[in-house]
Order: sequence, then C-alpha cells, then structure tokens
Amino acid sequence: MVDIAFFSTKPYDRRFFDAASGPSGHHLMYFEPRLSIETAPLSAGFSAVCVFVNDTLDAPVLEKLASQGTRLILLRCAGYNNVDLAAAEKLGLTAARVPMYSPYAVAEHAFALILALNRKVHRAYNRVREGNFAIDGLLGFDLHEKTVGLIGTGRIGQIMAKICLGFGCHVLAYDTRPNAQCQAMGVRYVPIDELFAHSDILSLHCPLTPQTYHLISAQAVAKLKPGIMLVNTSRGALIDAQAVIDGLKSGRIGSVALDVYEEEGDVFFEDLSGAVLQDDVLARLLTFSNVLITSHQAFFTQEAMREIAKTTLANASDFLAGNIDAANVVVR
Repeated sequence: MVDIAFFSTKPYDRRFFDAASGPSGHHLMYFEPRLSIETAPLSAGFSAVCVFVNDTLDAPVLEKLASQGTRLILLRCAGYNNVDLAAAEKLGLTAARVPMYSPYAVAEHAFALILALNRKVHRAYNRVREGNFAIDGLLGFDLHEKTVGLIGTGRIGQIMAKICLGFGCHVLAYDTRPNAQCQAMGVRYVPIDELFAHSDILSLHCPLTPQTYHLISAQAVAKLKPGIMLVNTSRGALIDAQAVIDGLKSGRIGSVALDVYEEEGDVFFEDLSGAVLQDDVLARLLTFSNVLITSHQAFFTQEAMREIAKTTLANASDFLAGNIDAANVVVR
C-alpha cells in the first residue's frame, strides 16, 4: 500500500480516484490547496504526492517533500514542465505521469472551440437568452477548404488532423519529428514560417519546453496570416499573451480560443465570480468579443478522468513492486 497525498483536488478528482482505488488498496488523502512551499508540510508522512498542472514542484518544494519521507511524485497529467527534473533526480525522487489518457478529449475540445468561435456560438447564446434574435455581427466562414496549421502532431495532433480533414480542411503541420500516419492522411509538413503565413487557423498541440516557450511571440505574430484564428489547448506559456493582445488590436490576429493561459495558476479551476480579477492581462483578453476562453477543461471527459485515475494508481502500485512502466516515468 502507498500513502498518497493529493493536492489541488476537486470533488470530481475524489469521485474518480475513489472509484478506481478499491483494488489498489492505497491510502488516499485529499487536500484542496495547490502544492507549494507553504502547503508542502501537509504531505508529511506520505510516501507519495499526487499533483496536477498548476502545482509547484521546484527545488525548494522537492527538498521539503524528500525531507518528510516522500519518495514518489504522481503527476495526474501528461505534462511535467512544473517539475524541476534535475532536483528530483538529485534527491532520489521518482516521478511518473499519465502520458495518454484521452487524446480524443483534447482534440475534440480544440475543434469545438474552433466551431464555437467561428460561428459566434457563445455570443449568439447570450443574445438569445436576452431576447435578441438579430444575427448582425455573427457572420462566420466555411471551414471547408480552409487551411489549418498544426504545431505538434503527436497523438492529440494526429486526431486533430483527422477531424480537420473530415471537415474538408487542408492541413499543414510543423513538428521536429513528422508523424508518418499524418503524412499518410494527407498532412503536409512545412517550415514553421510557412505554416504561419498560410494557415487560416493555427492550433497548438506541442509540449512546453525551453524551445517552445513563447513560441507565439511578437515576432511570430508579425509572420501570421492576417485574420488568423489562434487556438491553444496545450500549455499556456506557448503563447506570449501580451503579443497576442497586440495582434488582436492590430487585426493581424482575427480571433483567439484558449483553454490554457500562462498565469492560470491562481485563476483556473476556481470560482472567482464574487471577486475582482487581479490578472490585468487575462482581464484584457476577456474584453475582446473575438476571444473565447475556457478554464483548462479540454481533458475533462469521463473517459479521460477514468484513465487518469487508473494509470496514476497503477503507477503507484508498479513503483511499490519495483517495475513501474518506463513510458510513464519522468524521473527515476
């Protein structure tokens, strides 16, 4: 049995992990706060911590966890950019993730954002509820024959390409490792500047690394096809939000759909309806009628949550048995 302290937990986390925990026999303790240097003492005596995308696992936090007896970090997500890998290795900590839960969930949400943003569904919904049935200002465009550019063609990007092709779109892609299955479907790989210049819609599906940080910068925005739709369901820091705001104001960017945001940690997953939003950049983005933002929910389907819980607890069991799946290991 592994004693696991869960951080950043919501009722839906408890629901799916409790349902999956029966056969494992692990002891699960749920904490609502995010993991930080201030909250790390909550995990004292637990051999494992389970964390999510906005938890902090820098060197000071990892040192505190290790000093309290933590040996295993369970990431209930695919990304691990919030973990100081070098510090974890130095401290002898093992970190494991859920590399695949439901790539369909994220790809489908990304395309749902495209459809909603293009056809102004979010604006039409609010209008009709207020008794306004006019359609002025709700003009969209046919997706058929439009060019969609994909940055990143792993599992999610591949499924996104298939969806786009099904709608009659042309698909261009940029990836350091082209996907043969995408090429077989008719996806054409091009240099990134060509992708920027020819895409009517640009969708990001790559991990956050030092090389991809602020991939969409002021310099990149200047290279985009005028009027482009920009979609990000991957990691917030792929985009320089201020550069995107400037692009929206100039008209270089026609519309933006975001499910992630670089400084989302204090905002996303929380009910702030009774508070004043303190993030001025996010507040500015929300003022644009051609910007659609969801709160990091692309992963959030029943199938994905079941797989996340199953794989996370399996990682704990495998760690205990000494044979954790190498594909899931971030640090050993």
